[in-house]
Amino acid sequence: MANRVLIIAEAGVNHNGSLELAKRLVDTAKECGADIVKFQTAKISSLVSKIAPMAEYQKKNIGKEESQKEMLSKLLLPFDDYIVLSDYCKEVGIKFLSTPFDVESIEFLDPLLEIWKIPSGEITNYPYLVKIAKTGKDIILSTGMCMMREVEDAVKVLQDNGSGKITILHCTTNYPTPMEDVNLKAMLTLKERFGCDVGYSDHTRGIEVPIAAAALGATVLEKHFTLDRNMEGPDHKASLEPDELRDMVQAVRNIEIALGTGEKEPTEAELKNRLVARKSIIAARDIKKGELLTEDNLTTKRPGNGISPMKWNEVTGTSAIRDFAEDELIEI
Repeated sequence: MANRVLIIAEAGVNHNGSLELAKRLVDTAKECGADIVKFQTAKISSLVSKIAPMAEYQKKNIGKEESQKEMLSKLLLPFDDYIVLSDYCKEVGIKFLSTPFDVESIEFLDPLLEIWKIPSGEITNYPYLVKIAKTGKDIILSTGMCMMREVEDAVKVLQDNGSGKITILHCTTNYPTPMEDVNLKAMLTLKERFGCDVGYSDHTRGIEVPIAAAALGATVLEKHFTLDRNMEGPDHKASLEPDELRDMVQAVRNIEIALGTGEKEPTEAELKNRLVARKSIIAARDIKKGELLTEDNLTTKRPGNGISPMKWNEVTGTSAIRDFAEDELIEI
């Protein structure tokens, strides 16, 4: 299907540092119909300093305050586990993807990935952007927290350094994102500005906004999911549970079909219904042969298999070619 939306089920760090839980997330993403299951890969020492604070949403979602380093050290998997997950995805039949958060992770993931996903937080990381661009692979670029100028700068760095095709995702970096902060029309602004495929990385509660994004022409949708929203961790509360993810995927697939070709023409079913639903010019009373056809002895009624009422002016003023009984289709 030409307009098929690429759906990324974002497992992120919702495995809470457990490889077995990560595998269950892979299974769930596949069962729910996602195209890709995505994780996050980083070296703590390269990602965050000892003094980096947690984001406000992280403090709220976890229910306590600690450093980012302390929080993430309990959530990230060792590099070897991503090799296991990549192999497991092949076994299950779903594409593996993981977002790198540092140059070392880019080097590690390069052999495992067909495409890159750049997170919003790295869009101003020049050495990181150059490293990814030089692989020549296609890129999905999230733009949370960005001014347009920052998106322009990042795209230029990527293109100047040999990147493949870039798909830009509108995003609001807040977990969960309130509806008034979504600004979904910005996705269309990005499409107009860059002339590229666009999509949406969603952090709202529920599934309405990604479905709307699909209807607006998103080619990529990304949505966090979890096995249980009540689990401890920074992203679970803004994630879909399995039944919700399945509903979202099915709704997006329905939207793909409903968008159609864009040509305005009746369907095969409508051609049949047109005869029933439309009207024809009909005798309003008995009419004798030779009698003048006028607004007094003509009317319009169903069915629509006679002369169209759009020819009313062509029919009125002519003489009846034969006798017509009341409710009989007029012929001329």
